[in-house]
Amino acid sequence: MSHPVPYLVRLTDEITRQLGQLADHLSQLPPPQAVQVIARILDPDAGVLDGVTHLLITGSHLAKAQAEQGTLPAEVWLALGRASNELHDITLDLDEHQDTLQRAGTQPATTAAAKPPAPAPLVVRRRR
Repeated sequence: MSHPVPYLVRLTDEITRQLGQLADHLSQLPPPQAVQVIARILDPDAGVLDGVTHLLITGSHLAKAQAEQGTLPAEVWLALGRASNELHDITLDLDEHQDTLQRAGTQPATTAAAKPPAPAPLVVRRRR
């Protein structure tokens, strides 16, 4: 089976272009709709982030094989492996918020008579 590299390069370029379009459109959505889209992007089973994570893990496995053959420096494989592990950890951190995002994206818009939710103070948590 031949590997259609030019096609895959075009596909990569098209996906990159579409991700840029998605970001542009997302920035223009009203908050409830934006949250709905973000929930879809972060969906742990079929979201964009899951797809990118899977792609990076696949790249890491391929880079390992290339490093073992000596065609890629081991540092490239290690960097891809580290990046895929970190991205996977991020997806796990975000998974716990998936239900909240889905609920927030499906809540009806508040009416003028309804009291809007009180803003929450932002707290920065660092793990390391």
